[in-house]
Amino acid sequence: MGNSNVVIIPALNPDEHLITLVTELQTLGQTSIVVIDDGSSADHQTIFHRLETMGCLVCRHITNLGKGEALKTGIRMTGEKISGVRGYITADADGQHQASDIIHVAATLDAHPESIILGVRDFSKNNVPRKSWFGNSVTSFLFHLTTGVRCRDTQTGLRGFSTALTEFALTTPGSRYEYEMNFLLEAAKRKFPFYSIPIETIYYDRNTASHFHPFTDSYRIYKTPLKFVATSLVCAAADLIIFTLMSNFLSTSTLERVLLATITARLFSGALNFFINRIWSFNTHQVWQGQAMRYGALFFSQMIASWLLVWTFSFLPLPLTATKAIVDTALFVVSYILQRDWVFRKR
Repeated sequence: MGNSNVVIIPALNPDEHLITLVTELQTLGQTSIVVIDDGSSADHQTIFHRLETMGCLVCRHITNLGKGEALKTGIRMTGEKISGVRGYITADADGQHQASDIIHVAATLDAHPESIILGVRDFSKNNVPRKSWFGNSVTSFLFHLTTGVRCRDTQTGLRGFSTALTEFALTTPGSRYEYEMNFLLEAAKRKFPFYSIPIETIYYDRNTASHFHPFTDSYRIYKTPLKFVATSLVCAAADLIIFTLMSNFLSTSTLERVLLATITARLFSGALNFFINRIWSFNTHQVWQGQAMRYGALFFSQMIASWLLVWTFSFLPLPLTATKAIVDTALFVVSYILQRDWVFRKR
């Protein structure tokens, strides 16, 4: 096995497409190939035995651990079994990636070893299933929104990166499909450069061979922002309930009732938001005092920013309520990013 890059292919119940892909890769000169059997059934073991006779290094998971764990196993086994490797090329086993595109990613990695190479598909083509187009559109939008980095294909499984990122790849959280998104998010936050190259857009039988489960795997990918949204809705309801109760039952002047009800409701909902986000949304259990101080600074800054921005844009021909809704929606996105990357950042 003398290639400077190793191709890592996680596989769950693969068919002849995988044999064809490996044959074509070897014909093109790629001999360092690691295949991970991620808990495939007994009916598919003949595929892996054939791959071993073809010279592939086959690693086996007794049970299905997920694509993320399979990729990590492939990286670890590469370090243990293959010497002289300078880069990893990850590819899928279901026939979506052509051997020529994999070789192109490998060559691009050799030319740009400091970058993460992404093989990006053209989702405007007619053969792209609607669910794939929609899923990638949503993730690409959210990725750009949260990182400021444009990525036209956040779900591509064809990637290349240097062995210098071995520790980073092995410690990126996630065991299943969410791992690949987490990898890109963490890389973007660390300012690792991305280098995109176009690849063929292939979907066999409308992608029925894919092991991606739209609901469960989408939840794993989006669970942090979804939890953040759910928490915000619960706290907004608590804010409204407390404000309503206090403003109706306090026996003071209207000005005092509104002021006291607003402050009390906002402080209670803010404290509730902090503790739920800390424990559930962002799942961080570090010393809470420092997080509370950062959250408090963000909390009061957001209130002041909302007031100033609504006042600034009050000249627009819109009701103040509509202006406030637009401003608070923008601040909501900013708050999510700052809570994730600053307030509750995992060190």
